[in-house]
Amino acid sequence: MNDVFGRRRRADEETAQAVPEREPAAPARESGPWDAEEAHPEIERVDLGGLLLPVGPGFEIQLTMSGDSIVGAVVLVEESALQVQAFAAPKRSGIWDEVRAELSREVAALGGTAEEQEGPFGPELAAKVPAQGQGTQPVRYIGVDGPRWLLRAALSGRAALDPAAAETLEGVVRDIVVVRGDEPMAPREPIQLRLPAEARQAMEQEPEHEEFKPFERGPEISEIR
Repeated sequence: MNDVFGRRRRADEETAQAVPEREPAAPARESGPWDAEEAHPEIERVDLGGLLLPVGPGFEIQLTMSGDSIVGAVVLVEESALQVQAFAAPKRSGIWDEVRAELSREVAALGGTAEEQEGPFGPELAAKVPAQGQGTQPVRYIGVDGPRWLLRAALSGRAALDPAAAETLEGVVRDIVVVRGDEPMAPREPIQLRLPAEARQAMEQEPEHEEFKPFERGPEISEIR
């Protein structure tokens, strides 16, 4: 009898070993920024391909270029600016801790300062970045690790120092949707953006209209990666 139970126990163990363990499901997040595959609130957003960017009254949106590629966007509101960029990240680990440390070192190398602080999205950097001909400017660097991506944001202008001014742009960060896609990408490779369909159509219809500028090159707060 003991031998029968022993064989059964060994068979159960072999069966358990043959069945691959399922990866635990990632816990549902309670707020954004969101992944395109997650359920997220339906609000007005401009479709930039890799990012769905919330829009609101008084917002001006500009683009950040790297060569001929669109790699980021800037939201201007009154005396504040929010620069956002999304990067590919490994499947099993975030990269904001590494990127934040590198940012701190590189700001210091440029002659600025950066101090880590706790913000609404977790650890962030409060920096003073040298600006050409303007001494230094305050910048808050924010990072959020998502499923296979990192969203990096930089708040400058009044929002870098005034919590009330920052609240509006922090709300933009919370409502961003990142469209990572399924294609293989190297870690830290920028998730490229594109003009919205309406802007592309307007440019095609009015190729000689010099004043038509649906988006302009945004103020590049920092090219540090």
